[in-house]
Amino acid sequence: MCRNIKTLFNFEPPATEEEILAAALQFVRKLSGFNAPSKSNQAAFDTAIEEVADAARTLISSLMTSSHPRNREEEAKRARARTAARFPRRA
Repeated sequence: MCRNIKTLFNFEPPATEEEILAAALQFVRKLSGFNAPSKSNQAAFDTAIEEVADAARTLISSLMTSSHPRNREEEAKRARARTAARFPRRA
């Protein structure tokens, strides 16, 4: 779906409020087709972001797993390695 929406569950440290809001914003942008809404749609856009963020918080706090939490730095390092493999630098 949206490449900018990252997995927020089962990380140590847990997802921050900023990460949840950023994911909600990306989701609402994707659904609406607007990067930035018009003034007449701003209130609906903002309400949707808050509702999606609330749903995300509820989901994340309700999920359970038996696996160990993932480390954010290690996951970021793996993502950079995948990107480097996909897009090698040219001299």
